[in-house]
Amino acid sequence: MSAGHTAVTTPAAAGPVISCDTPQDECGVRDVLDRLGDKWSVYVVVELAAGVRRFKELQRAIPGAISQRMLTLTVRRLERDGLVKRTVYATVPPQVEYELTETGHSLTHLVKALADWSIAHRPVVTAAREAWDAEHPDPV
Repeated sequence: MSAGHTAVTTPAAAGPVISCDTPQDECGVRDVLDRLGDKWSVYVVVELAAGVRRFKELQRAIPGAISQRMLTLTVRRLERDGLVKRTVYATVPPQVEYELTETGHSLTHLVKALADWSIAHRPVVTAAREAWDAEHPDPV
């Protein structure tokens, strides 16, 4: 939300979705949206919703060829936020597994709803983009 906006509104009957006391505190929304708005975090949550994964399994399952460094940073951030649990087994080499916490699992229905919305509205969004592009050609 930008400064001066303290609520995201819905139809009047539903009331505001977000209401903060001051624009500066943003109710902690920016923190959470920054994490969940990151494409790699969403992919990790989606993949871990199916169950426990070892690091390399997780890396191979995520589309877009995520680097080892980016996956490490992503799972660490999700672990810090309490969404992912990391378990290290004392083997040689060490075996590391990742799984969603209860809080992480509570997020999966929201991610699924967003994915479902994306699929359902893809034709409308594509048509809107094409119409906009036709009206606003690139000045190349």
